[in-house]
Amino acid sequence: MFIPYLLTSLLALAIALSSTSIDAIPKHRQHQIRVISLLISVIGFLATLSQCLVVMSTGKVAVVEILGKVQESPLKPGVHLTNPMAKITSFSTRLKDIKETVSATSKEGLNLSIDVSLQYKLDPQQVANVYENIGTDETEIIISRFRSLIREISARYEAREIYGAKRQEIAQTLQDSLISQLQPLGFTVDQALLRNVTLPDSIQAAIQEKLAAQQESERQEFINEKERQEIEFEIEKAQKEAERQRIEAQGIADAQKLLAQGLTPQIIQLKSIEATQQLAESENSKVIIIGGGKDNLPLILQQSE
Repeated sequence: MFIPYLLTSLLALAIALSSTSIDAIPKHRQHQIRVISLLISVIGFLATLSQCLVVMSTGKVAVVEILGKVQESPLKPGVHLTNPMAKITSFSTRLKDIKETVSATSKEGLNLSIDVSLQYKLDPQQVANVYENIGTDETEIIISRFRSLIREISARYEAREIYGAKRQEIAQTLQDSLISQLQPLGFTVDQALLRNVTLPDSIQAAIQEKLAAQQESERQEFINEKERQEIEFEIEKAQKEAERQRIEAQGIADAQKLLAQGLTPQIIQLKSIEATQQLAESENSKVIIIGGGKDNLPLILQQSE
């Protein structure tokens, strides 16, 4: 549409600026024709300019092809002035999600149904390469490689490993393999997931039973370990208490020994005199006989009322 817009604009401009081609027309009509021609010329010019402007929205890039030759630099989000003769082909750079259910075989020959998911996106810098080698729809090629890889990887593992213990390892292996295959084509792999694995009913029941037994064993082991820790704690507590009592008893014995060593007859007599004095000052009525007791200690007799 570029050429028709350009020719229309130039023709209208020529009419607006021409004086000889409209001399035979009345003057009031000449003015109208010039205004209309000028307006058509402006509209044609704007339409021509619009054919040279390309607006790329966020999340997209575009390939520019001129006369069958693809330009290496893609058009990124924003406004671009391009050759009006160029062919513009846009691509999405947003994350895409492919979900597939793949029939595969395990290492021991069991048939499996595996639900897998691939999240990937186009590398903006490789868009020209993608356009030249793949085109505008890469889905078929990616799905083909995706399905082939999951079948190849699942054949390395036993069914019970795919179903449970090594699912994450298989997903990581699948992701690494996809990266090595898709990156050279111009795509970035974000994540590969094993969403679900379906086994034959008999095998699935056996695996579930084994997993349940394993979980019960782990649970019992946890309980036993907890009980062992509690017993060790109680033993340690009892040992600490016994040690405390031993130290306390030893302290009492040492104190009594020191006290016995320090109580001479003179100290005992002095203490008895002090006690007698305190009793004498007491309000209780007593009879105190000085020197009548053993070792000349005072005798204390309760006075009858």
